[in-house]
Amino acid sequence: MSSIRPSSILATGGVFLGCCSGIIFLELLVKLDPGAGNLITAAQFAFIALEGFIFTSNFGRTQRVISLKDYGLLVFMFFLTSVCNNYVFEFNVPMTLHMIIRGGSLISNMCLGRILLKRHYTTRQYVSVIMISVGIFICTYCSSQDQGKGIGNTESNFFWWLVGVLLLVLALFVSSYMGITQELLYRKHGKCAREALYYTHLLPLPAFLFMYENIKNHWFKAFEGEAIKLPLLHLSVPLILVFLLANVLAQHLCISSVYALTTECSSLTVTLILTLRKFISLVFSIIYFRNPFTLYHWLGTFLVFVGTLMFANILRLPRRKND
Repeated sequence: MSSIRPSSILATGGVFLGCCSGIIFLELLVKLDPGAGNLITAAQFAFIALEGFIFTSNFGRTQRVISLKDYGLLVFMFFLTSVCNNYVFEFNVPMTLHMIIRGGSLISNMCLGRILLKRHYTTRQYVSVIMISVGIFICTYCSSQDQGKGIGNTESNFFWWLVGVLLLVLALFVSSYMGITQELLYRKHGKCAREALYYTHLLPLPAFLFMYENIKNHWFKAFEGEAIKLPLLHLSVPLILVFLLANVLAQHLCISSVYALTTECSSLTVTLILTLRKFISLVFSIIYFRNPFTLYHWLGTFLVFVGTLMFANILRLPRRKND
């Protein structure tokens, strides 16, 4: 039995610590300002690009392994999924539903793998995907029943909630296609995770200029909200900016650990680790933030994660014994 490398353990720990804490600070942020998604995304991209410019590209002196042309489609897809995933909170999509839909990445991976890569799957894998699909449908339907309870036009509330859900589904499939593109690039050029992390955050930065007004408005809105006094510096800092900085640091640890994990483990193992991380984040969100979660939500969540474990071959279908 081969021993587990320390680098794999370190990357796995970084995924759980970074991604779980990032979700916590993200939920704290959207509770204070649901429309701050573009500001959050821009801050994450800028910080990771700056860190990569200093440590990965050595101030632009390091030679690239993958050409900018090859990065083009990958960068566009990564930017689109990041913006969609953070912007949907403006459409009244609850954090629990956000995590559950994103937890359905196995479905989109299987669909695109079957269509684009002509991969074949076992009966167990198809059963697991059906379980995941049913689980997501149950959670989505139950969450949609709460959208008519808001203030204002109920049909309008439901319409914009539906727009947010559709954006999440779009981001899910684009993210899966991005994974396939990344897999093909790594197969051609070798695994260069740090370089890919840097360029997928650096190249989209000019696109945020189109969101300048939105980002600026929410930046100044942060200074109008609640402030917190820093004990050592004796300064009052907007609470949103404190949460934003914490989210950016956590997101850096999260995504750099995910990229590192792809070079240490198989894609199946990475998917399993990320799914378990999402489950922990979901449970914490429900308990700590007291998000509404009914028995049907629990049933849907159970189907999603049991289906994922079946897909990863952790749980297996019972076989008939030969007489």
